[in-house]
Amino acid sequence: MEFQKNLLEYISHCLMTADETISIAESVTSGCLQLAFSQMPNASMFYNGGITAYTLPEKVKLLKVNKKEAEECDCVSENIAETMALNVASLFETDWSISTTGYCTPIRNSAYKIFAYFSFSYKGEIILTKKLELHPKTQALNAQLYYTEFILGCFKSELNRLLILK
Repeated sequence: MEFQKNLLEYISHCLMTADETISIAESVTSGCLQLAFSQMPNASMFYNGGITAYTLPEKVKLLKVNKKEAEECDCVSENIAETMALNVASLFETDWSISTTGYCTPIRNSAYKIFAYFSFSYKGEIILTKKLELHPKTQALNAQLYYTEFILGCFKSELNRLLILK
């Protein structure tokens, strides 16, 4: 698994220059984002850690997702992603956080579609939440890698947008 080196270096540089930290809460990407952040130069200076909560009970217990709501949507919704982002930032006491939830294989609960929600929080507020859809024949690992690369690109854009405003 190789991510764009210049993208990782850019994110690392931005977070270190701003002296800010980040944490990750993953489901559908199952550790891919955590792997990417661990590969960034000087990661220990800004990357506090992450959590992969793949099942409903773990999302409820570790990320304080509402159980009833999670049961109704199979843990996949804009609000679930936002809750995960806010609570992982609180758990790891970070300025930034990224969360993912969704499907990397088409199943009945996903209406046989492949999609994910991801969310970014910054200083306790949600600043971006998006839904990303892929072709239903996309292989699971390719879906996870695509989600990861896309999310990293979006995160770079948000860093640019917010840190330039500072």
